[in-house]
Amino acid sequence: MTVTAATTLYAGTAVPDPMVPVPFRVKWIRNELSDTFTLDLVAESGQPFAFEPGQFNMLYQFGAGEVPISISGDPTDEGTLVHTIRAVGSVTDSMAALSKSDVVGVRGPFGRGWPVEDAKGMDVVIVAGGVGLAPLRPAIYQVLANRADYGKIRIYYGARSPADILFRKELEKWRGRFGLYVDVTVDRADREWLGSVGVVTKLITDGGYDPHATVAMVCGPEVMMRFSVNTLNDHGVPLERIYVSMERNMKCAIGLCGHCQYGPTFVCKDGPVYSYDAARRLFDIREI
Repeated sequence: MTVTAATTLYAGTAVPDPMVPVPFRVKWIRNELSDTFTLDLVAESGQPFAFEPGQFNMLYQFGAGEVPISISGDPTDEGTLVHTIRAVGSVTDSMAALSKSDVVGVRGPFGRGWPVEDAKGMDVVIVAGGVGLAPLRPAIYQVLANRADYGKIRIYYGARSPADILFRKELEKWRGRFGLYVDVTVDRADREWLGSVGVVTKLITDGGYDPHATVAMVCGPEVMMRFSVNTLNDHGVPLERIYVSMERNMKCAIGLCGHCQYGPTFVCKDGPVYSYDAARRLFDIREI
C-alpha cells in the first residue's frame, strides 16, 4: 500500500496536514518483553525526523486503527524513529505482528516534552516504572550526551519481576558509567536476582541529590507516579520541579476532538508532560 502525505496551505505556505499519516517503513522489530516490542521506523520519503524527549506520535496501523505512543529513541538520530510499545489492545496487537518493510502511518511529533533544557545546572532524578522507562529514555540520552551541563544524575527503575525489566542491557551499561547512578528494584524476585526488592519509592529515599536544586521526571503506572511524587516532595523537591507524563486517551493529538480535554487543558497539546503542580487535578479525572 502506498500512502502520500497531504499538505494544507497555512499563510500561503504548504505544510503537512497533521491529520494525515505519513508512511514509515519498518526497519526492524524486536521483542523486549513477553508483551512489549520496539519498532524502528524510517520515513519512506527519506526525510529526517526531529523530536523533543517526551513527545509522542500517533501510529496508524492500516485496517486496525491509531494509537498514541511516546517516542523512545535517541533525539540525535533523526534517521530512525523508535517506539517501544506494549501490546494491550487490537491495534497494538496488530503492530506486534508487523514484519520488516511493512508500512506504518505516523502523525507527529505532538505535545510538550521533558524539561531537559531547563534542568541544566541542576541535579536530575529520573523515576520509571515498567514500560514507563521508554518515554524517559530520550531524556536520558540527551542528558548523557550533555553530561557536563548537569549535576548529579540518578535513575531509579522499578519492574514487576526480573523478567519484566525493560532495556536491561542498557540499564547495565548506564550503571557502569562514571557520573551516573542507576538502581533497579523488582516487586517479586527470583533466585538469581541479587538487586533490591520492593517498590521504586524505596530507592528514592536513599537521597544522593540536592532536593533544592533537583528536577525530577517520573513516568509509569498512575499509582506509582502518585507515590513517587509524594516521596520526592516529602524529601524536599518542590511539586513545580517534579514532572510526570499524562499520555491518556489522545485521539486527534491536535486539540480538536476533546477526548483529552480537562477544563482549558488538552493533554495532547499542553502535555503529555506536566509539572505535577499543574497536573494534580488531572490525576483525579479517570476519563482523561
